[in-house]
Amino acid sequence: MRIAVIDDERPARSELKHQLTEFLPEAVIEEGESGAQALEMAGKTKIDIIFLDINLGDINGTVLVNALQNMQPEAKIVFVTAYSDYAVKAFELGVEDYIMKPYDRCRIEKMLKKCGVIGPLYNVSTGMARVSSAEQPEETVRNITGYFQGNAARSKVKKIAINTAGRTIFVETEKIVFIETYNRGCLIHTEKEEYFEGKSIGDFEKKLGDMGFFRCQKSYLVNLEKIKEMFLWRNNSFAIKMEGYENHILPVGREKIKTLKHLLGTL
Repeated sequence: MRIAVIDDERPARSELKHQLTEFLPEAVIEEGESGAQALEMAGKTKIDIIFLDINLGDINGTVLVNALQNMQPEAKIVFVTAYSDYAVKAFELGVEDYIMKPYDRCRIEKMLKKCGVIGPLYNVSTGMARVSSAEQPEETVRNITGYFQGNAARSKVKKIAINTAGRTIFVETEKIVFIETYNRGCLIHTEKEEYFEGKSIGDFEKKLGDMGFFRCQKSYLVNLEKIKEMFLWRNNSFAIKMEGYENHILPVGREKIKTLKHLLGTL
């Protein structure tokens, strides 16, 4: 069995690897610290289980998961994170499970049983193995319940607030084409309008990273669904054009090219 642990924090990787080894001493466990490394590992050999941190440094795990599912369709993907806000998103994306940091040994055991690698997950009351994927571990159910209770509005309406020119504009995220750094803030380019807000592009990346947005270069955050064209540009680098903004050329960082190609299904 081959397992991949993708997390940008070394202590977290080491702890999870240690606990997995207790249950699966013969498994080959490889580590990665970025989305780019995850894609590289997935392109080399078959992986049985991928433990994927949601908040990676180069790309959000909820965006990366689509590329990994295409590259490793038989692999079971388990999200790992310190935040419970992503529970519903995880199951919408079809991942196998969702575990919280810091890691709990009993929770990991349940997850491995659910993945079918250390025996069936038994129903204590009946003594029979659970066969329905609808019966999720208790902790995950609690996370989802808490998510709906605390974030009902956000789960129904995907908008962000933009404070600009003394007023607050609420913009649907799917209508944002790209965001770029500008004059100690950012310009938000939507399908019809452009807005300025004095926040860093890193702030917007945190808000939109799990909604299909990708930081293609240090100054640009793009909506993957709005990319119209990718092409060779100056000095053998790449650039992209966005829907409705064909006159704008957005450079792609050299370290981002491979990841972007995987996300777009061109590699």
